[in-house]
Amino acid sequence: MIFKQYYLRCLAHASYLIGDEKTKTAIVVDPQRDVEQYLKDAQKYALQIQHVFLTHFHADFVAGHLELRDQAGAKIHLGARAEAEFAFTAEKDGGRLETGDIRLEFLETPGHTPEGLSILVFDLKENPKQPKMVLTGDTLFIGDVGRPDLMASVGISEQELAEMLYDSLRQKLMKLPEDTLVYPAHGAGSLCGKKLSEDTVSTIGQQLMSNYALQPMSREAFIALVTENQPQAPQYFSYDARLNKQERQSLSQSLKASLHPLSLEEFLQKQKQGAQVLDTRPEGDFLAAHMQGAVQVGLGGKFATWAGIVLNPEIPIILIAEPGTEYESEMRLGRIGFDKVEGFLNEGMQALKSRPDLVESTIAWTAGEFEEHLASDSPLFILDVRAPGEYEESHIQNAINIPLSNLNQRMSEIPNDPPVLVHCAGGYRSTIACSLLQKQGFSHIINLIGGMGALETKKEPGKTILVSEKT
Repeated sequence: MIFKQYYLRCLAHASYLIGDEKTKTAIVVDPQRDVEQYLKDAQKYALQIQHVFLTHFHADFVAGHLELRDQAGAKIHLGARAEAEFAFTAEKDGGRLETGDIRLEFLETPGHTPEGLSILVFDLKENPKQPKMVLTGDTLFIGDVGRPDLMASVGISEQELAEMLYDSLRQKLMKLPEDTLVYPAHGAGSLCGKKLSEDTVSTIGQQLMSNYALQPMSREAFIALVTENQPQAPQYFSYDARLNKQERQSLSQSLKASLHPLSLEEFLQKQKQGAQVLDTRPEGDFLAAHMQGAVQVGLGGKFATWAGIVLNPEIPIILIAEPGTEYESEMRLGRIGFDKVEGFLNEGMQALKSRPDLVESTIAWTAGEFEEHLASDSPLFILDVRAPGEYEESHIQNAINIPLSNLNQRMSEIPNDPPVLVHCAGGYRSTIACSLLQKQGFSHIINLIGGMGALETKKEPGKTILVSEKT
């Protein structure tokens, strides 16, 4: 048996290829939308991708099931409770798919979503009676379980899903042999749970010992535990979940329609017509100079997630990118279904050399400059755009916490005067926040270079700390 895990760190997403050397059959589970790596590896191992599975309708990215259907001729498989516009095979509890030395057995494991499916993988040459691994989708993570609240707005309640999740875990997954390998669809950094581990593989036995949600407890206690303190779900999650059910255009079709240069005149016309200007350059370059009205989300961080949070997928997008990164920018937007890209500014910021009236910058302070300002007693509004949990652990005295994911909705809470110092943990999110504020007309915005990390390194014994810590 050939088995490979693909881990996409930008989305904290894991997908899988399972291959049988005897029949030359390959199976792909939860593919990302850009499917070239699966096709390349299938060719490398002389395999034919004949089946593609979605363990559920993913909300944080658009899956590549249609791409593999169209490019490799793969049959699509979903859980028995799934409803979709395209043809698929519905896999019921106890169903099987066997090819050569591989057998897949299916467990319906609703809870994160109603159609949740877990896949037992048997290596028949090694042990035909016991599964070697289980692909758990978003039902069971390493260190966590799937959140039950994401489907609450589409006809099924959080309470109902939490009850399903309790049963799926205790009646099915927790009863598997303890040495069964656990391969989930997401890891740390995903918003599909709240305590996901950095590990990308575990065992049932390890999870029985260490996973907080698998400890002995009543149904009521479990429901309370998995529904409290969940991170806010971005609005684009429901958009992506719908796309994954639809007969939509492929990523290659999307890129063909959008990946073309725009003259400055064409770019400005589209901006005037309401297009969102997205600048994907590094934070430092953006702070030094950028087009007025641009929103910055750098390719160096969790680009797709934050682009999905701060942009509207229904409104056209035009790009400013470092020359040579235009394809990456548009492809990574395509991974989350943001297909309404209408091109990129030809030559990037160089195109604005003749139009300095369209260019602005953002003031940036080092930690030392920030401390000097505090010593002057000049007024300053300190905006912390980290998540609430980060703020509770440690924050600057008198800082106001408005998470970046809520900033567009809470602009009215920020004063135009005095100056606003924006910070996060390291500078990535604060640069996005500065761009949003400047787009809304705030004129006295300052970005703290290095964020809280820079302040932490400046602590000295016996010196007054600029940070209030949780007690």
